[in-house]
Amino acid sequence: MTPVPVSGPDDPRVADYVGLTDGVRKMRHRPADGFFIAEGDQVVRRAAAAGYPVRSVLVSPQRLDALSPEVHALDCAVYVAPYDVLERLTGFHVHRGVLASFGRLPTPDPAVVLEGARRVLVLEGMNNHTNLGAVFRSAAALGMDAVLLDPSCCDPLYRRSVRVSMGEVFNVPYAWLDDWPGALGDLVDRGFRVLALTPAADAVSLRDVALADDERVALLLGAEGPGLTADAQRASTLRVRLPMAEGVDSLNVAAAAAIACWVVGRPAG
Repeated sequence: MTPVPVSGPDDPRVADYVGLTDGVRKMRHRPADGFFIAEGDQVVRRAAAAGYPVRSVLVSPQRLDALSPEVHALDCAVYVAPYDVLERLTGFHVHRGVLASFGRLPTPDPAVVLEGARRVLVLEGMNNHTNLGAVFRSAAALGMDAVLLDPSCCDPLYRRSVRVSMGEVFNVPYAWLDDWPGALGDLVDRGFRVLALTPAADAVSLRDVALADDERVALLLGAEGPGLTADAQRASTLRVRLPMAEGVDSLNVAAAAAIACWVVGRPAG
């Protein structure tokens, strides 16, 4: 790679990286919107390994020599800027010192990601990027085959979601469910047992639900705070809860997802 110095945020060659904290970039994007940003050497490597086409790399001088061989080998422009320029350009302190812009791939149809799947996560209204990234990381680690998102969920490829997931958003197949909550009925028709997680006292304890290893199970989770809508709960097969100590009414949705994935995910190995 031949590093190209960048002296300021007005350089058109680094336009992909301008204003990464802008609210517009936090909206859910479709593949036609073009690109996403990966942050950190490990995440950049995972994006490239997953087949996303790299557009460019932006790195601090201090991190240039420490880039992994895989990132060094990427066939793209490499721009170098000091930390103060990176911060002015992106709008935040780039403490990992490495960013890369990747082109998006078409998002598959739900039928494609469900083919052969036995354990899936279904998310309704999850619009916090940190929680979404954490959920994807748990899904990858704890035996889930895919993630399905309702139309109001945020973008899994937004920078913060990608970073919190440590790049696992590239390894867990996901798709959008445009017909909501009607898509839950489609899951039931496909043989999935849809388990809606709720802290409600009248829900069945998840540890009391017997699940066969080859059973098709969909864990349904809602947004932090409001939780699942009544329509989504009615469309599920069974409402389930995580048993908790008296006086504690709920968990953060990312924590709840991790526990539920551990309970119902495919056994490791």
